[in-house]
Amino acid sequence: MISVPIYISGKYDCSYFDGNIAESVAVDPGFPLDTVIYSGLIEQGFRRSGDQVYRPHCQQCQACIPTRIPVKDFQADRKQRRCQKRNTQTDVQIKPARFDSRHFDLYQRYQAARHDQSYADKITPQEYMQFLGSSWCNTLFVEYSIAGKLAAIAVVDVLDQALSAVYTFFDPEFADYSPGVYAVLWQINLAREQNFDYVYLGFWIKNCRKMQYKNQYQPLQGFIDQQWQAIF
Repeated sequence: MISVPIYISGKYDCSYFDGNIAESVAVDPGFPLDTVIYSGLIEQGFRRSGDQVYRPHCQQCQACIPTRIPVKDFQADRKQRRCQKRNTQTDVQIKPARFDSRHFDLYQRYQAARHDQSYADKITPQEYMQFLGSSWCNTLFVEYSIAGKLAAIAVVDVLDQALSAVYTFFDPEFADYSPGVYAVLWQINLAREQNFDYVYLGFWIKNCRKMQYKNQYQPLQGFIDQQWQAIF
């Protein structure tokens, strides 16, 4: 049994609820992590951002719930089946988690559409890789191309018996193809092919509009009161 040192972060402004103060517990950055250890931590509700592994630990709020899809029980609904049909000709290529200028350009366009151009212009290649990459995790950058044009990138961690959907970004030009939905469906199918148990989707907040897309993947499990249970 490996003992993993963790610490409580300082207080910071919550990203989801205006006026709220947040805290996290995080793995000591000096501790040598690997995929095996992270596989155990993600089962306990942790999540990585770059090399940092953390979990919300707010004293007055437990709104952030870690989630996962049990892939053997998942069945695509009508909307998801339509998404799969629209993407019949989408080409998928699995690439290593290395810097690629095409990926970075797409990431900047995506952030400009979500925020503004000035925000996107401030992002550096180093910050981009520090956010999505990792020096110790088995990470894939999955390319989705439509009609020969790069349409989306899904950043995926391969764990012992699961996949973790780290982040997906896409060209707004291809929004009608629902690339974010297709990326999750693709990961579910890959997990099934590998005989994995779960696809982890990160944190879910019931009343957060940006998190509502996770509701459509059923059955969805949440890590609540130190155990995984159905949340729908």
